[in-house]
Amino acid sequence: MSGCVFCEIIRGERPAHRVLDAPDAVAFLDTRPLFKGHTLLVPRTHYETLVDLPETEIGPFFTHARMLAAAMETALGAAGSFVAANNRISQSVPHLHVHVVPRNPKDGLRGFFWPRHKYASEAEAAEYAERLSTALNQP
Repeated sequence: MSGCVFCEIIRGERPAHRVLDAPDAVAFLDTRPLFKGHTLLVPRTHYETLVDLPETEIGPFFTHARMLAAAMETALGAAGSFVAANNRISQSVPHLHVHVVPRNPKDGLRGFFWPRHKYASEAEAAEYAERLSTALNQP
């Protein structure tokens, strides 16, 4: 879709730290992460919300989300993860995306007042993306 930031990332027209590059979906680091490793999973086809995603694509899409949640623990040492999607309200980009965020006890995430933690550099962001990508590609 023209003008969609996520479609531009998918097409390679906009830079992003990719974590997953599958035939049906792409995952990349959020540029304003709640915690380092915060990843956005998007379908390659432009769908605005979860409701718009065809039923036949829901299972494969959330299989990627499940794999990302596991990678948060194996690659980043997180105790768990937060997986969420907004539909229209609070959806900053109108392209379906699922947030997969590493979580740890007492990490400061409370309710919907979420602190943001920036990467120290592009190199640090690239290193987080590589760690998660490597974990996704292990048997």
